[in-house]
Order: sequence, then C-alpha cells, then structure tokens
Amino acid sequence: MAEAAESPGDPRTTSPRPLFAGLSEISISQDIPVEGEITIPMRSRIRELDSSTLNESVQNTIMRDLKAVGKKFMHVLYPRKSNTLLRDWDLWGPLVLCVTLALMLQRGSADNENDGGPQFAEVFVIIWFGAVTITLNSKLLGGNISFFQSLCVLGYCILPLTVALLVCRLVLLAKPGPINFIVRLFVVIVMFAWSIVASTAFLADSQPPNRKALAIYPVFLFYFVISWMILTFTP
Repeated sequence: MAEAAESPGDPRTTSPRPLFAGLSEISISQDIPVEGEITIPMRSRIRELDSSTLNESVQNTIMRDLKAVGKKFMHVLYPRKSNTLLRDWDLWGPLVLCVTLALMLQRGSADNENDGGPQFAEVFVIIWFGAVTITLNSKLLGGNISFFQSLCVLGYCILPLTVALLVCRLVLLAKPGPINFIVRLFVVIVMFAWSIVASTAFLADSQPPNRKALAIYPVFLFYFVISWMILTFTP
C-alpha cells in the first residue's frame, strides 16, 4: 500500500517554532529620544531636612524631648480625648515617675539597709509588671493599641498619684492624728480618680465596645494598688 502524502500543515511533520523567533525582526528606531528627569520635589527635600535630627545639637534634642514630655504631662493633668499620647509615645515620662515614686517610698526605711533596697525594687516591679499585664490583657481583648502605646499611657497617668505622694509627705510633717489621715485619704482618693479618668480617656476608644469594662477593670486595680501604697506610707 502506497504511503499517503504528508500535508504541509500536518503537525507531525512541522518542527516547533521558537517562542521568541519573531523578536529578532523587530528593530527600535535610534531616533526616539528618552526624555524626562528623575528629580525629588523641593518641598520633599525641605521636609526631609526639617524632620532630620542628625544635624541638630544635643541641647536642641534634649529640649525637644523635654517639651514633648511636658506636653504629655499637660494632657494628663487636663484629661480629654486625644491621641497625642498614642501617636507620639515615649517611655521617658513613665520612667521618671516610676523612679520618683520608688525613691520617695524608699526614704521611709532608709535607716534600715535591709528594707531600703527591696522596697525600691518592689515599687519598680509592681508598676512595670502591672502595666505590662494590663497591656497584654488589652491586646487579648482585641484592642487596637500597640504594646508601647499602652505602657506610655499607663505610665504617664501615674502623675496624679505622684502628686498625691508629695502632698502626703508634706502632710506627714505635721503632728499625726485622725485629721492628718483624713486629709491624706481625701488627696489619695481624688488623685486616684484623676488617674482613672485620664487613662480611660486615652484607652477607652481603643477597645471593642462590648469589652470596655473588662479592659478598664485591671486599670482600676493597678492604680488602686499604687494608691494603697501611698496611703499606708509612713516615714
């Protein structure tokens, strides 16, 4: 039997054409100029120079940080809904307040070397461990606040209790008695409420609406423990 003539279009006889076979036939004209510049707008350069702190002096850096800490203290003294503590967070203010509280509470037993050191460490650990615990609780409840933002708010809101401790130490210079204790109790209660109001003003909106009570309750306990330490302090 004679074999059938193979057709030219038979896929069995045609070899596969290379994928980029036609690219060699395409030529790019050399007369087409490439126009345009890659430039940075002048405004962007000015913003970068203004926001850069590499060229500023140490004095300017310290003064800028002190002003930022002072503004945050003012937000705590006049609590209102604001995101300043959350947006420009830092831990300098909380560290200063924590050390101040620990030092002032330590001076009551400064004559005894066995009691002075642990008391400072006790206050320091209670404050930071409590703040970390509240922050983790807030994150587990679904809060949209970062870890360090929560530490910043809780630390700065210790300011009213620090003022309460200063007032209580001044009152303790007078003759001890029931009036002395009533004055200290009133001051501590007012500053305790102030810390609660200030902290919730910054943290309440970061929690789910149906879980705000669960997030605020640990804050209440945190400041209550610090207030109790201040109230029971006797030199």
